[in-house]
Amino acid sequence: MSRTSPSDDAAAPLPEGASPEQVASLPNGIELCYQTFGDPSADPLLLVMGLGGPMTWWDPDFCGRLADAGFFVIRYDNRDTGHSSRVRGRVTRRMIAEAFVGRRSRAPYTLDDMAADAFGLLDHLGLDSAHVVGISMGGMIAQTMAVLGPQRVRSLTSIMSTTGRRTVGWQDPRLLPLMLARSVQSREAYVASSARLWKVIGSPGYPETRATVQERAGETWDRGVSAAGVTRQLMAIVAQPDRSRRLRELTMPVLVIHGLNDKMVHVSGGRATSRAIPGSELMLLPGMGHDLPAELRETFVEAIRRTASSAERSRGAARQQD
Repeated sequence: MSRTSPSDDAAAPLPEGASPEQVASLPNGIELCYQTFGDPSADPLLLVMGLGGPMTWWDPDFCGRLADAGFFVIRYDNRDTGHSSRVRGRVTRRMIAEAFVGRRSRAPYTLDDMAADAFGLLDHLGLDSAHVVGISMGGMIAQTMAVLGPQRVRSLTSIMSTTGRRTVGWQDPRLLPLMLARSVQSREAYVASSARLWKVIGSPGYPETRATVQERAGETWDRGVSAAGVTRQLMAIVAQPDRSRRLRELTMPVLVIHGLNDKMVHVSGGRATSRAIPGSELMLLPGMGHDLPAELRETFVEAIRRTASSAERSRGAARQQD
């Protein structure tokens, strides 16, 4: 197991209100790189990114808006991503295919393990609980956290994610060639392949400029890209169980956000997630694909704040009763 060394991008000017990047050494041997925004005494909010995405995919402007809304924001690199630990274990396409059709296949780690990483980061920060927001694979991790440790998740926001049930949240088959393309070996090739992918899965109603996509891709490459790590994460996704039954047991406030034009995780995944969780709010957004459009940031912040405030009121009432 290893951790990538921070490169020159770690020395870039910090966004206003952001801490320096730090490393949490967890009891399981994983090291997670993380960064915080806002007042540590504010309501803690953990942001969990999706497949292969470093924490920088949570845009600093978005993190700053969340901090201004009364949150102590924590973003981090998942294992096998960015500046966090790389994990050993070879995964082949055949293993992924076998896991997808339900055959027994040994994954290097599971979504449960990735949820344990997130809990370990909260422990490192001295937080017994937090509001948790996850996107795509991060939404699956956030759901898993809520199922495994409901007392530690004050509120849950699941964005463009799914329940693990095979018949919902499917991927547009036209994405398969892009997803199975050989790993690239240079920064230039990675930026070009990223541009092709985001052109397909991005929000048609809120298109990003090519320069924005290229800048993000270049930053991602500089931060550390691991094709083997992405494959291990993909294996964890494919091998996940159907959480639908256990999601029905959740009682914390839950918000489910999904774009109606999502080609990576079909909107049926968001609908199924909301149906499975009693009392959850479902927000379906036309024109939104598999990203977080800048034009909708304030909409997301307001909805996340509303969901978290509901949880905080319940916590306050419970403390008064005690």
